[in-house]
Amino acid sequence: MAETLVLIPGLANTSRLFEAQIAGLSSARAVMVADHTRDDSIQGIAARLLADAPERFALAGLSMGGYVAMEVMRQAPERVERLALLDTSARPDSDEAREDRKRMIALAETGHFKDIIARLWPRLVAPERQADEELKEIVTGMMQEIGAGAYIRQQRAIMGRPDSRSMLPSIEIPTLILVGEADAITPPDVAREMAEMIEWASLTVVPGSGHLSSLEQPEKVTQALRMWLEHSGR
Repeated sequence: MAETLVLIPGLANTSRLFEAQIAGLSSARAVMVADHTRDDSIQGIAARLLADAPERFALAGLSMGGYVAMEVMRQAPERVERLALLDTSARPDSDEAREDRKRMIALAETGHFKDIIARLWPRLVAPERQADEELKEIVTGMMQEIGAGAYIRQQRAIMGRPDSRSMLPSIEIPTLILVGEADAITPPDVAREMAEMIEWASLTVVPGSGHLSSLEQPEKVTQALRMWLEHSGR
């Protein structure tokens, strides 16, 4: 069997974020989903992943999961066979983003956790999916499963993440950079920036998708991941 695939969900996301990809890829390899709920630093989440993962593995993370994946590459690059960064950024938070996270944390701390999805939803998916109640129910359900305490830890971890751009040129494994064409949180220009910094990177822009590409366009994302997993390198 091929190497294990380790998936890292995004902020307030569970394994359901990758439900279609797990179904489509698990016949050829073991697939595990990292626990990103118990630590309040990206470094701590990456260390927990490395403690739980096999010695060598393929690694894919979406959004916050991408931040953790880059930290894994910082801590133990020799253990990662190939890397996929989906709808994410190597940049640290801007001051504006950091203040917005503080507001979200305050809502969660004061009993208004349910109000957060209403604020986030317009930026999470492509314009044509805004009225998709089934998709919104999935996203809301994941957030409820994560809960306020883990959400606060995740936001604090994200706020404290380092700038990973200087590390990207050192990545010398097959790397997929994937982004939704309508991603308003980590837009295609940010993905192109990462792809240009990694010699072995390929860039996939997914039409009809916003920030949650694995849910919005599951078949296209699964196919991109399959091609990446089957790529033998240069």
